[in-house]
Amino acid sequence: MPLVLTCPRTSPCHGSTGSWSIWRLQKLPEVPDTETQEPFVHEVRVAWGDCDPAGIAYTGRLPWFALDAINAWWEAHTGGDGWYQLELDRNIGTPFVHLSMDFRAPVTPRHRLMCEVWPSRLGTSSITFSMLGRQAGEVCFEGTFTCVFIIADQFKSQPAPKDLREIIAPLLRSS
Repeated sequence: MPLVLTCPRTSPCHGSTGSWSIWRLQKLPEVPDTETQEPFVHEVRVAWGDCDPAGIAYTGRLPWFALDAINAWWEAHTGGDGWYQLELDRNIGTPFVHLSMDFRAPVTPRHRLMCEVWPSRLGTSSITFSMLGRQAGEVCFEGTFTCVFIIADQFKSQPAPKDLREIIAPLLRSS
């Protein structure tokens, strides 16, 4: 992680070449290289109980798998904080306002379901995730999922928190 010398705004050295004794080393966050960055893929074990009598996953399970993958994306990019921690520990809710899925092939327990997730749009107070669900390399579904940022205990819209925006923005890619 790169290091930079900083001077606190309240110290006499701010804006000058003052005493080095009050300067400190500060770690700068790594800026992800979106060109070479590996995609985030969440593995889902599709079980027999997820399937209908025809042996394919119930339609209602596919959004469940997708939302589980989005929660895993949050956990992977925020130091372990998924929806539960965002809501209860930080008072940040992210209710969904739009879900869209196109089904391309049946999902079965035969292979692991690999859900590739990425943020594709960041608005002032919303985020859209895109996803490809694959089994054995074949696209089974694709979708977009939009949620809004709210103050959880007030159920009131809020702008995307700055720290989350800084995590999300460099990871944005088109659908």
